[in-house]
Amino acid sequence: MAAAEPKPPAGADAARRLAGGCWSALWDYETPKVIVVKNRRLGVVYRAVRVHRAEELPGQRDGPRELCHHQGQGHHLLRAQSVGCGGGGSVFSIITRIEVTASQTLGNCPESVRVSNATCDLDEDCVSGQLDMLGNGLRTGRCVPYYQGSAKTCEVSGWCPVEDGASVSQFLGKMAPNFTILIKNSIHYPKFQFSKGNIEHRKDGYLKHCTFDEVSDLYCPIFKLGFIVEQAGENFTELAHTGGVIGVVINWDCDLDLPASKCNPKYSFRRLDPKHVPASSGYNFRFAKYYKTNNSTTRTLIKAYGIRIDVIVHGQAGKFSLIPTIINLATALTSIGVGSFLCDWILLTFMNKNKVYSHKKFDKVCAPRHSPGSWPVTLALVLGQAPPPAPPCPADPSQACQALAVPPPPKQMVDTPEQTTGPQLCASEPPWQDSTLADPRGLAQL
Repeated sequence: MAAAEPKPPAGADAARRLAGGCWSALWDYETPKVIVVKNRRLGVVYRAVRVHRAEELPGQRDGPRELCHHQGQGHHLLRAQSVGCGGGGSVFSIITRIEVTASQTLGNCPESVRVSNATCDLDEDCVSGQLDMLGNGLRTGRCVPYYQGSAKTCEVSGWCPVEDGASVSQFLGKMAPNFTILIKNSIHYPKFQFSKGNIEHRKDGYLKHCTFDEVSDLYCPIFKLGFIVEQAGENFTELAHTGGVIGVVINWDCDLDLPASKCNPKYSFRRLDPKHVPASSGYNFRFAKYYKTNNSTTRTLIKAYGIRIDVIVHGQAGKFSLIPTIINLATALTSIGVGSFLCDWILLTFMNKNKVYSHKKFDKVCAPRHSPGSWPVTLALVLGQAPPPAPPCPADPSQACQALAVPPPPKQMVDTPEQTTGPQLCASEPPWQDSTLADPRGLAQL
């Protein structure tokens, strides 16, 4: 009696089934099935993804390389000081108010009352050798009377008298609005070898009698200081008293597919310092003039308030180019596929009747097996275009087979599950049944 063969372990069967399934799936072909889903929310998501990609315009773009220069004209009491030019902008200032502390010499004098902990009653209130970062010198340890009044402050060693004790203020704001500024600017786009300036080239002394106007004199960059402050939305008297920073923005956005005359500068003006923040609003700086008097060094300290002008130049130039256009077009087409994937994922995961959508979208079709020599028939069956079978020939060989000579008229193929000549649903996976599939409107109710 033969011994019973041992059964293979269950794991081996599972491995064989998995390998067979992978081998079978290797020869499958997947083709997309188009379904129109009448759903407003999905439509909004899909169109939004497409429009986002369409906003990226094709073509080559380049940033400007700019040169700047400025000149000031006005009353001789006004002072224009250049801080720098280059690196994307030009900075200069016009002094509108000054506080002068004359004849300062090195020595000992009372500290300013504006310095914290400077007031005192006795010498013990002042620490010798202490240095206040906001003060005017090193404390000597003595409490001395202030310059005026009955107050006392700690004595310091430094430039005396200190700024608050003997300064004289002079306001220059009345004449400052008519101070004129010439701003020369030229840009260069190296990628396109394009250059242009903001001054019109004329030989009739045009710049000697013109001032800037956006409509009639765009290429006359001579600005009155009062005009700049007004365009920035500020009060000139207040700004001249406390100082401030105004930005003059020159924007060169050029479409180089158009003539060069269409590439024009656009000016805008705005205040840059935060005027509502007391600690950082306004604009002022100090400078001193030194000289010798009786072999002793003396200086005049000037605290200047003014309007600082920052000339900011930016822009970009664009020109049509075939290669960036192709790249952007390919990216946009790719984004369309991303939008479809996103919408399909929402439908299959989150929306109502997602099983209906899954049943409509995914079908498995198995082509019937035929002999190796009948591959055209197999292809026709897969495409759903196979002709109906011919009737059998009669037993008497003398009679001709009329069915082969005269083919029947073609019938309109109807794609139904009951069709036996075309592709059939796989028998191992019967179609999913649901009462909603009987609705002739289909996915229109999603």
